[in-house]
Amino acid sequence: MIIASSLSLLVSRAILTLQAHLRSSMGLIDIAEVSRRSGLPTSTLRYYEQLGLIGSLGRRGLRRTFGTDVLDRLSLIALGRSAGLLLAEIGGMLGVNGEVRIDRELLVAKAGDIDRAIQRMQAIRDGLRHAANCPAPNHDQCPSFRRLRDAASDRLRHARRKAG
Repeated sequence: MIIASSLSLLVSRAILTLQAHLRSSMGLIDIAEVSRRSGLPTSTLRYYEQLGLIGSLGRRGLRRTFGTDVLDRLSLIALGRSAGLLLAEIGGMLGVNGEVRIDRELLVAKAGDIDRAIQRMQAIRDGLRHAANCPAPNHDQCPSFRRLRDAASDRLRHARRKAG
């Protein structure tokens, strides 16, 4: 949980810095400028528009134009993506008029997913350290390594049964 909180804080700070920089220009900006400022390809911007995550305000020649508030929405989308949210989940929290409706239950569930992923990664890390430092002559003679191997085999068999 500490790792997830630290990551979230770093991402939030980066986004706030980006937002302050991006707000420097007012008025309409075309899709190429939004792409340059956000770092997202124009194809991603068009896809986000197709999904209803962002909306263009018109066209300047052949190029879509956006209000500068699109940069704030893109920052929120980036924050949601960094937390592992699906675009549909993010879209459900972004209102049409620019308001944000936080789905607290979804965020709690996502935090739980992150906690479980951290626990799995810590178990893998500990297993790797044990395998690297095990005093047994070979890993087949190590009871801890055999338990890890057997558990991995069980998970693999379970995944095959579930998929088949």
